[in-house]
Order: sequence, then C-alpha cells, then structure tokens
Amino acid sequence: MKIGVSAFAWTSELKPLHTSLFPALRAQGIEGFEVPMFDPAKIDASVLRRAFAANNIECTVCAILPAGINPISPDAAVRKHSLAHLTRCVETCAELGAHLMAGPVYAPIAYLPGHRRQQDEWNWAVECFQSLGEVLDANRVTLALEPVNRSESFFLNTAAEANSLCAAIDHPRVGITIDTFHANIEEKNLAESLRPLAKRLKHIHASENDRGLLGSGHVDFPAIVNVLKEIDYNGYLMIEGFGYSEKEPDALGAIYADPSVSPEDIAFKGATYLRTLLG
Repeated sequence: MKIGVSAFAWTSELKPLHTSLFPALRAQGIEGFEVPMFDPAKIDASVLRRAFAANNIECTVCAILPAGINPISPDAAVRKHSLAHLTRCVETCAELGAHLMAGPVYAPIAYLPGHRRQQDEWNWAVECFQSLGEVLDANRVTLALEPVNRSESFFLNTAAEANSLCAAIDHPRVGITIDTFHANIEEKNLAESLRPLAKRLKHIHASENDRGLLGSGHVDFPAIVNVLKEIDYNGYLMIEGFGYSEKEPDALGAIYADPSVSPEDIAFKGATYLRTLLG
C-alpha cells in the first residue's frame, strides 16, 4: 500500500502555485497527490505533470460533477452531455499522467430527486460507464466509483451497492473507491465491508469521521488496514482531510476545520499515523 494526500487538505482548486507543496510532501515520504477535478478545462495539466515528474510524485484524480452534468438524468440530452464531460475528464487525467480517476461521478453531489433509486437510473449509469470503457482503455485510466452517504446521494451509498454496479458494468477498468468518511456513516462494519470487494477495490480515501486528523476520531483504521492487508490491496491510502489556513479562504476546511489543524498537519501527521499501521 502507498500513502498519498488529496489537495482538498489545502484547496478545492489546484493551481500551479500549489506545486510549491510538492518537495515537502516527497520529503515526508508521501508518494501520491490527488487532484480535484470539477471542470477539466480549468486544470493546467502540462504544468502540473512536469511538477509531479520533477518531484517523483504520482498523480491521481478525484472528479466531482459540476452543475448540468448528470449521467442518470431522465433527460437523454443531459446524459449524452455528461458522457462527453466524463470523456474530457479521463483525457485530462491522461494529460496529467494519472492512471486513476476516483469520485462519485454517477450523479451530482446533493442530487436528491425524492425517490428511491429506480431501475431506469441504474440502467443509465451502466450504459454510461460501459460507453466510457473504450476511452478508459485508450488513456490507460482506471475509474473508481465512490459511494457516498445518503445526505449527498440517493444512488450509491454502500460498498455492496458499488460492487453490484461494477458487476453490471463489467469492465476491467471500472472499480471502486471507498471513502472512510462516508463508509463510517453507511456501513454496519466498515472494515468487513471491504472484504467482498476483492479485486474491484481500486482506491481508498482515508478520512476521519470529522474529516480531521487521522486517528483522532472513531474510524477504526487499524481494523481497516488489517482487512486491506488480508485481501492484498496494493493501491493508495489517499488521505482526504480538510485543514485550516488563512491563505486558503476557498478551501473546504475554511468554514468547519479545526483552526489548530493545518493542511500540513492533515498530510504529514496523517502519513505518520498510517505508516505506524502499515508496519
């Protein structure tokens, strides 16, 4: 298993100026860095790729659907537009040098239409990601679908649901991301929910129950890591927490992160904690 950190600790919009973070991350033994992707057109892929290469840091991507993009919309035109958007996201991943794109890209965050998931919506999701398969192959990118908690989506909440969706899509480059923040809410036994995922588990977002410092809350990371070892998971433990910095007023942690916990604390202390569990 490898340890990485998401840019979300600092910012939701990675800019070239943030590449100044990379030498310190690598000095702390952090091997990967995750780029948030809302609009691929806003990402300076060539500059970031050079910075990743210069610092020997691997890039992954977390894609979040912007307004107007919804692969399970009842409107066929919106679904077609959404597939085009996801295609651009995958192509931008390749431009960044990334081989993995994670995220809840089956529906927008907070898309809550007031009904349970319907078979048509399930079929539209399957159709979308099957159609994306050739693009994933051509760009050598793995898509890791991320279930999120019921307050953020009605469509995919649990590891078992994600496993079923991937089975229906049936493409070797489509797998699963588990975010421990969301799974802490939705799973009866978070660690054991990972075991049936086997080879479909491609990515882990390591996140405390309050998105703070790993090991400071009640997510059972020792049990999680033990199960990951038992199932031979060899992907990233990507730290996804939110720190506080006056320099980043638009960061996700600006409103509710502990003011005493900096983005660097999220990254460096989190990495140290994970290394103690990995042994």
